Amino acid sequence: MRKHFALAAALLIGTALAPVATPAPAQAPAADYDIVIRGGRVLDGAGNPWVYADIAIKDGRIAKIGAVRGKGRDEIDAHGRYVSPGFIDMMDQSGEVLPKSGAAENKLRMGVTTVIAGEGGTPVDAAEIGKYLDGLEKTGIAVNFGTYYNAAQPRMKVLGDGAGTPTPQQLETMKAETLVAMKNGAFGVSTALIYPPNSFQSTDEVVALASVAGKCGGFYASHMRDESAKLIEAIDEAIAIGERSGAKVEIFHLKAAYRPLAGKLMPQALARIAAARARGVDIAADLYPYTAGGTGLDITVPNWVFAQGAKTGYERLRDPKIRERLKREVAAGSQPGWSNLVEAAGGWDHVVLANAYDPKMDVYRGQSLAAIGKALGRDPADVAWDILLNALPNRAYGLYFMMDEPDIELALKAPWTSIGTDAGSAAKFGEMDALGLPHPRSYGTFPRILGDYVRKRHVLTLEDAVRKMTSWPAQRMGLADRGVLREGLRADITIFDADTVEEGSSWEKPLGAPEGIDDVIVNGVAVLRAGKTTPARPGVALRHSCS
Repeated sequence: MRKHFALAAALLIGTALAPVATPAPAQAPAADYDIVIRGGRVLDGAGNPWVYADIAIKDGRIAKIGAVRGKGRDEIDAHGRYVSPGFIDMMDQSGEVLPKSGAAENKLRMGVTTVIAGEGGTPVDAAEIGKYLDGLEKTGIAVNFGTYYNAAQPRMKVLGDGAGTPTPQQLETMKAETLVAMKNGAFGVSTALIYPPNSFQSTDEVVALASVAGKCGGFYASHMRDESAKLIEAIDEAIAIGERSGAKVEIFHLKAAYRPLAGKLMPQALARIAAARARGVDIAADLYPYTAGGTGLDITVPNWVFAQGAKTGYERLRDPKIRERLKREVAAGSQPGWSNLVEAAGGWDHVVLANAYDPKMDVYRGQSLAAIGKALGRDPADVAWDILLNALPNRAYGLYFMMDEPDIELALKAPWTSIGTDAGSAAKFGEMDALGLPHPRSYGTFPRILGDYVRKRHVLTLEDAVRKMTSWPAQRMGLADRGVLREGLRADITIFDADTVEEGSSWEKPLGAPEGIDDVIVNGVAVLRAGKTTPARPGVALRHSCS
């Protein structure tokens, strides 16, 4: 008995002294999805009322909408906020900066996930566009990017930057260049007919180039020849170019930029476009919600000065005798071939210095040219022209307060208008955009729509505002896999608080950060998370197909 007891005790002691095998730690179950957005008010982008739902994202696409039981590697709590498709900027100016800095933070903080650039064309020749787009993806961009090819690009290769009519052979060369651009992924042909050398192009010349885009199912997109006193004639020209070329027509930054006819031009403009659509012209427009445009001070110089090219034009502008003639022409109003924005704004007291590229003159930034002229004891025209000459090779900028708020509201209500900033990405957040133009639209356009025109003024419903910023521009551009929240589509998503979304920029603080947009996803990857940008660069180059 004792022997058995002693053996048992020894066994117990030996067992106690033996190392105890600890069980392997239980592995956390693998995530079912990359991201799950929980409990948000989901706006599909098509104009439908919101619904409560979760959204699961996997491999860059929306995997499930509804009650998602699986887990995500990243879980976003969207309770109390709205979940919508990512916003599409229909008039971007980021073509030159994105290859150098792909962060596009000022765009992301506005909820923008896709930008369509190219009012001034591509930064490269037609044959290099494909390589350029590939390069964007290689270096990395945070937003999706598409572009137009400007009609002045092939023209300058055969005619230079002055006035003149191309020969039939030269025009064929220009058309061939345009076709190369289209085959390399451009969405269409753009013009900026208010500025030289585009302003020297005839309607027939533009039709010839737009026809190339039309045969590829592409666009004719235009900063029209006149947005001021002759707005209706300019719209008629754009419509005619669309009808003759077969290209879709996009009017850039639609505005009635002529203070003397505030409240009168915009109703006529909208009626003209609606009538064209009713008879089958595929035409629409984008706009930004501000009463001032922003462009170079060179627009205050009649275009004939540059008929022999920019270099000769700037030499002419230094001639006191020519200046006296120009001052008389500015005072007389618009002339054939030139839209007088000084007249459109109501005089030099409504033209504000935005960026002089000169420390001595930038101290006057935010003041009107009339006030600066008075302070210096000089004619405001001389002040403006000296500033632009001293800024070269940079482009000195002004703000032109030409628009009326009720006209903007009326344009926003048109079902076929979308939103475009007419601004570039900032190389560094908190600084001026790629254009060098401190205008609040570069930081505040989309939040302003949601905060001012939806929540405060009730100009648009939330559902329709989101439609104008998502599904409508996506459908317009042929982006069939974006712009709406549907299972299987690309996961470009913006999450915002409708009660707090607000532009942080203003005329006094044009580079202020917006509020109320804290989470943005591009191609299934978070690029703005809980109010902080991530290092991810999941944006892709968007290419129009032309076989």
